[in-house]
Amino acid sequence: MGATDRVFKAYDIRGTVPDQLDAAMCRAIGGAMARFAEAPTLLMARDMRPSGVELATAFAEGARTEGATVVDLGLLSTDGVYFASGFLDAPAAMFTASHNPASYNGVKLCLAGARPVGRDTGLQAIQATTEELMARPPVAGQLAPLEHRNVLADFAAHVRSFVDCSALRPLNVVADTANGMGGLVVPAVMQGLPFHVEVLFAELDGSFPNHPADPIQEENLRDLKAAVLASGADVGLAFDGDADRVFLVDERAEPVSGSLTTALVAAAMLDKHPGATVLYNCICSKVVPEVVAEHGGTAVRTRVGHSFIKQVMAETGAVFGGEHSGHYYYLDNYRADSGIITALVVLELMSRSDEPLSELLRPYRRYADSGEINTEVADPAQAVELVARREEEAGSAVDRLDGVTVEHGDWWYNLRPSNTEPLLRLNVEATDEESCRRHVRELLDSIGEVP
Repeated sequence: MGATDRVFKAYDIRGTVPDQLDAAMCRAIGGAMARFAEAPTLLMARDMRPSGVELATAFAEGARTEGATVVDLGLLSTDGVYFASGFLDAPAAMFTASHNPASYNGVKLCLAGARPVGRDTGLQAIQATTEELMARPPVAGQLAPLEHRNVLADFAAHVRSFVDCSALRPLNVVADTANGMGGLVVPAVMQGLPFHVEVLFAELDGSFPNHPADPIQEENLRDLKAAVLASGADVGLAFDGDADRVFLVDERAEPVSGSLTTALVAAAMLDKHPGATVLYNCICSKVVPEVVAEHGGTAVRTRVGHSFIKQVMAETGAVFGGEHSGHYYYLDNYRADSGIITALVVLELMSRSDEPLSELLRPYRRYADSGEINTEVADPAQAVELVARREEEAGSAVDRLDGVTVEHGDWWYNLRPSNTEPLLRLNVEATDEESCRRHVRELLDSIGEVP
């Protein structure tokens, strides 16, 4: 396995710093991206991780060596970078490792218009060029210009354009930004809106001194839930490290799954865009396609991951797409995902209703789900294949769109290798909590038997 194989994933670049990802490799990645994009200008930003400064500087040098002018956007959220790529019509690189621990960093790449760069849409070519550039000494010579630009105000205005600001009413909001980029973006977007917003852990600190910036794990919602109850807030918002994902907590401090949020927003989008197409990934609850059909839309199922979903959005013209992991995609956001847009869309829905969030969600609480359960195994891909064979030998129909999905009538599950970590990811959904727990136990026992 080469040095780049450890960090080039299905739809981004990610690894521990400096043993897997260092300045020398980032310099080569910058050169490779400049060659691949073939654009005169390349945008670049970073999150609050301390290693980001060195890595981004090296990336810029590599791109400038290849003749690309680099525009440094400074500190920004990932969805802010996607906006900038569309707004300025230029390819972009975002230095972040999202929800991963402080020892990690990485790069998310896109072409002009926020078009995705994943393994099948350019990342393999960029990896090959990166290896080529790393194998030779750095080329000395004239560097293309380095410019600086702040797009935060433009991004905030763009986010607010997704709602009717005149329809918003006073609401009490708690936002846990986990020392991530939400601490920069949330205040900028909420300024001037009729909300009372309390921001927890707003200081940008890539060491994550309070808790991990991974809101899909319920233990990381502890502070948010306590603050919602203590303040009598109407809603809690939990952002991940680069703030492109958001999870909701209702007024009772009950977490809201990404599937329920997808269903809620999908219904609203279809009310505005009758008959439109909505995407959902293969680990979303069955409630999502049910709600899309009930609202007259067309539901299209996809693989997990932003590069795959953005590609299908372009193919289908979908107005919205959602993932169980808290990523939500909008046609009018250059088909890119945004946590803060989703937060504002939900706040508008709450503003237009006299009911609390828990009641708005009640029609969508139709099933019990396990949440995503991660298991470390020696070879995740092999483990998935062995489980698939067992199911096929037992006569089950196995869907291989992403990992394996098996439908058992009143319950179903998906088992897939992580695209970003050496883990096996399990999601189970059933008609009630007890049967869901029982099937989870059975599946985990089965996975434990895999050699």
